[in-house]
Amino acid sequence: MRKSNLEILLLLPIKNFIEKKTSVGLLLIFSAVLAMIFANSALSDTYHNFWSRYIYIGIEDFVIKKSLLHWINDGLMSMFFFLVGLELKRELMHGELASFKSALLPVAAAIGGMLFPALVYYAFTQGTDAVSGWGIPMATDIAFALGILYLLGDKVPLSLKIFLTAVAIVDDLGAVLVIALFYTSEISMNNLATGVFFLLILFTANKLGIRNTLFYAIMGIGGLWLAVLLSGVHATIAAVLAAFTIPTNKRVNTSLFLRKVRQLTFKIKRLKQKSMNDPHEDFDKISENIEKFSMLTEDATPPLQRLEHALHPFVSFVVLPIFAFANAGVTIDVEAFSYFLSPITLGVALGLIVGKITGIYLFVRLTLLFKLCALPEGVNLKHILGVGILASIGFTMSLFITELAFESDMYHTQAKIGILAASFIAGIAGYLYLKIIGNGKIKPKKQP
Repeated sequence: MRKSNLEILLLLPIKNFIEKKTSVGLLLIFSAVLAMIFANSALSDTYHNFWSRYIYIGIEDFVIKKSLLHWINDGLMSMFFFLVGLELKRELMHGELASFKSALLPVAAAIGGMLFPALVYYAFTQGTDAVSGWGIPMATDIAFALGILYLLGDKVPLSLKIFLTAVAIVDDLGAVLVIALFYTSEISMNNLATGVFFLLILFTANKLGIRNTLFYAIMGIGGLWLAVLLSGVHATIAAVLAAFTIPTNKRVNTSLFLRKVRQLTFKIKRLKQKSMNDPHEDFDKISENIEKFSMLTEDATPPLQRLEHALHPFVSFVVLPIFAFANAGVTIDVEAFSYFLSPITLGVALGLIVGKITGIYLFVRLTLLFKLCALPEGVNLKHILGVGILASIGFTMSLFITELAFESDMYHTQAKIGILAASFIAGIAGYLYLKIIGNGKIKPKKQP
């Protein structure tokens, strides 16, 4: 089929960009740079005031009032956390975290990569009211880190990319738990009980075999998410919990799927041959059978997988860039330059760089020393050090926790300077380091 000029000039380049593994990271960099340009131009006040505008949603006396920035961070980012929950459940059910042996190494690396950054930050801020930001350097930005790994191509083994993905997913789970336990405001028990009620409905629906994604959307957003939002617990937690209720089972197993595919293929071929004589006679029947292919494919695909694939482009290319543009804009003036040596900035920056590298590398070494597991095939300790450097890119989740940890605009600015500086340094250093050892063709050591 011949493609139109619109497809050739516009749609195909967009499609190719979306399909590239490095595109999300590049778009996030562009969004962050654009935010910095706006925040340090004549439009600075307009930029900051825009996100402070309030939006009201509700009817009569039931109204929810939040700033645009809060709607992005509490509402739009819930879709990101929902996707994180889907990915985590998939990994626990069928991926790298499905068995104790395969999960041990990335879990150990993630724990080390969360514990040490928090300790480094605490060392800089202990005794001050800024100590509440200890959760900021704990997080890894999976989109940036993996984007850089994919830029390296075959200079790094595929198993290293899988390992980093598993580490980042466990890291995200840790961040979610930190938000739920330590960055939650006063709790309304009535609304929280309502949220628990809707959560039980969703789990019950899963057990009863309900697979309609619209049902889960209505119960999850209109029930669970809204109740948790009003309870005082951060609404993104509801998104993760809702993701864990999505079914992973298939209505049609693989054997039955293949058998029905063969039957449909045979029918369509036979109808096609008959239509040689009269093209209009069997056109509708052929279309009906082709449509059955689509229905059959849907029945053979778990709802969790369908939702994950459907949400991924929107979250990656709409939600995260908007979040980055709204949160990364730091106005660097004469006063801001003095923040570079503040306890918060140093605690965040060194927590990410020194804490992440030390924690991940040390915990992996300890796990290997006690012979609890082995490194993935093709991966050596120099690769692990590279993963530690890339894991120091905290961007998305670190910016998110910053908004929860502090009320002071000055503290926000100091933390964001630390996040942006550390992420910039870690991104360049990680890329160059892994490229150098990749060119050196270091042979992996055999594990016992």
